[in-house]
Amino acid sequence: MTQAYINRIATDVPRDDVHNAFVEFAYDMLEDPRVQPVFRRMAQRAEISRRYSVLTPHEVNNGFHVNAHDFYTRGRFPDTAKRMQIFERFAPKLAQSTLDKLKLSEEERRGITHVLVTSCTGLYAPGLDFDILDHLGLETTVERTMIGFMGCYAAINGLKQARHIVRSEPTAKVLLLNLELCTLHMQETQELEQVLSFLVFSDGCAASLISTEPVGFAMDSFRSVLIPETRDLITWKIRGVGFDMLLSGKVPGQIGKALTDGGREVLGKLHKDDIALWGVHPGGKTILDAVERGLDLPKEALRSSREVLDCFGNMSSATVMFVMEKLMQQARPGDLGCAMSFGPGLTAETMLFHAV
Repeated sequence: MTQAYINRIATDVPRDDVHNAFVEFAYDMLEDPRVQPVFRRMAQRAEISRRYSVLTPHEVNNGFHVNAHDFYTRGRFPDTAKRMQIFERFAPKLAQSTLDKLKLSEEERRGITHVLVTSCTGLYAPGLDFDILDHLGLETTVERTMIGFMGCYAAINGLKQARHIVRSEPTAKVLLLNLELCTLHMQETQELEQVLSFLVFSDGCAASLISTEPVGFAMDSFRSVLIPETRDLITWKIRGVGFDMLLSGKVPGQIGKALTDGGREVLGKLHKDDIALWGVHPGGKTILDAVERGLDLPKEALRSSREVLDCFGNMSSATVMFVMEKLMQQARPGDLGCAMSFGPGLTAETMLFHAV
């Protein structure tokens, strides 16, 4: 059976770190003086020190506006059309800088046969797939597929589709792009749980090259795990003032319980002690804590995931690829790995892999 490999990964984020600006902005947005200190404590415990956005923060009258384009202003948050205009303006730039970091040779560019794009935070047509073709000068016959609105686990699904392509067409070379501008979808609300969900999200992009060349990570198997009776815990819907997220505080507990009960379903014939490389999507500190408890992992196991969370926050579908990039840099030949992302459903998308 033909083996598919993630040959290499490149990642990038926008220029501006907005984490502290967001914390101050959100603190002032919450009007209840009893809620404000709770938010401040939760922000301090989030284990996030930096998050990046295409929205440039600036200080006005000793208070932070989140964006230099007058994007978020109390009492008149932007409608969906305005948010999509910003996505269409900045997403191609972030895609281009990430693709440049992938450092594709002319021969590799000529060899690309398929382009896959995942995003759940913006859309337009002709879209990012066309922007990629133009930027890299790819053949117009390259097959393009957009994987939309699947949330944080979309990168695993993108890798799964790339593996299917390469195994059915061994000469294929697949370029996978995961791009999210999550900061475009903050909502003006007094609901603490919703504001806390905005606390973790940020913008980022990952690009990967997948082929039959035995370099990087070999993708061994995939599995989807749908957690019963959790359909309403993560939702993501298009509304008049942006994309509206519900991220329930019950999610970590459900993930932990599902992994405790069904960890064997994810790992198949492997034992957790066989896994040297854990590529777990850092959806937040409590998510990582739940995975550790559910699989009974040592603290060091998710170090790369915690580093990505600290330095970049949650970039939805791009995030797990940031973790995979870190793992690729430290992997030794033969190391076994498990990648895992969570999203609407409530679903865990998982991949077993090994370093070559």
